[in-house]
Parts: sequence; structure tokens; C-alpha cells
Amino acid sequence: MTWRDLAPYFILLVVCFLPHEAWRWLGIMLSRGLDEASEVGVWVRAVAVAILAGVVAKIVVFAPGALAGVPLWLRFSAAAAGMAAFFLARQSVLVGVAAGTGCLVLAELLLGG
Repeated sequence: MTWRDLAPYFILLVVCFLPHEAWRWLGIMLSRGLDEASEVGVWVRAVAVAILAGVVAKIVVFAPGALAGVPLWLRFSAAAAGMAAFFLARQSVLVGVAAGTGCLVLAELLLGG
């Protein structure tokens, strides 16, 4: 296995994490002083979580590009591992994405995909 074989997984990590974090930090800076428990705050959070969940589900079920060659059971397993890591790491997006990506890479190495 070469770095070229692992490139799609690295790209997945970078593409999933960096855009989300940039908008998250911008939102944090712009929302200082707003009441997070207000009706609007709760609604905005619910919409953001729903959009993120929908995008992740679409990528897992209808995998694009190189990810389409990964078996569905493995994509679901990696998503579950990423979700578990996300919650165990106090809702860290980086840890969740890294764990899910790590599961895909480890399975590729072990199964010889």
C-alpha cells in the first residue's frame, strides 16, 4: 500500500473537517452574547445537525468516487465508529472524523481491498 492508495482517505479527512470547523469558529465569534437556549438558537442548532446528518448519510449510502468500492457494511461500521468516538471525545468533530477515516484505512490494510 502506497501513499497514493491512502490519498482518498486523507482527502476525506481534510474535506470533511476543515470546512466545517471554519464555519463553526466563525459562528462562535459572531454569536457571542446570544442566548443558546433561546427558541432561535435551538432551531438553528437542530437545522445544522440535521443537514450534517443528511450529508453524512448520503455519503455513506450513496458513496462517491473511490469510496464506492468500499463495501456498505464497512462504510456503516466506520460511520458507527466515528460517531462513537465523537461522543466519547466530548463531541469533537476532528476525533470523530479521524476515527471513521482510520477505520476505513485499517480495514483497507487488513482486508487488502
